[in-house]
Amino acid sequence: MNTRVLCIEDDQDIALAISMVLGRAGFDVVQAADGNLGLRIFHAERPDVVLLDLGLPTLDGWGVLERIRDLSDVPVMLLTAHGLEVDKVRGLSLGADDYLTKPFGNAELVARVQALLRRSRAARPEAEVYQDALVELNFGSREVRVGGDLAALTPNEFRLLAALVRHAGQTLSAEQLLEQAWNDPLHVGPERVKFAVMRLRRKLSQGDGDHMPIEAIRGFGYRYVAPPDRRQPPSNRRQGPADRRGRPAASVRSAGGREPDRNPRS
Repeated sequence: MNTRVLCIEDDQDIALAISMVLGRAGFDVVQAADGNLGLRIFHAERPDVVLLDLGLPTLDGWGVLERIRDLSDVPVMLLTAHGLEVDKVRGLSLGADDYLTKPFGNAELVARVQALLRRSRAARPEAEVYQDALVELNFGSREVRVGGDLAALTPNEFRLLAALVRHAGQTLSAEQLLEQAWNDPLHVGPERVKFAVMRLRRKLSQGDGDHMPIEAIRGFGYRYVAPPDRRQPPSNRRQGPADRRGRPAASVRSAGGREPDRNPRS
């Protein structure tokens, strides 16, 4: 299947030119002439790259970008007619990956789209799986199961949970979680983390109402504590400190079964 590009651009001449240039380069291009239609197509088509004009009718490019970033990490390149530094900085801080100032050359357009795809694919984590008695998290497919049931997490919630389980047992401050789970950590505050954790805890509680693995450490931050596996019978061996607390070590393994380096990664 060819790489799919969603072009949200209200200037029909520019949209047609983009479609022709990227089509000749081997991309499948889907077009939308306004922001609301662009979001509907985004949900339906699941594109690999989004080209987003800022001056759109019904819903402008800023609004579209914010809604895309609430749902997905798909690469987004802004198309701007003015090239003002303030617009570029604002777009990058809201989660855009690149920008292109109109008018632009055909070769530059293709090269920038290809560069976005390379960076996106290189940033994908190794197919690694975290699993404990409650949560199973696949870092490669970004799939999360809670109590065996598939959980619908937003990209921010997934990155937040991933940061916590990778450092299970350690307390992470709101600032550390902002750096690891948000595209624009400098433009959001600790309160954003608090509400995101509340939403994530509600989704995790659906699997086990008696144990909440995300603990709030007053004045310090949050930590993930793997729940005990009630299916395992008590062992007769001498218990270590972790066993006496009833917090058995969770497993993080590669999709192929290999145990990765257990040193925490930021």
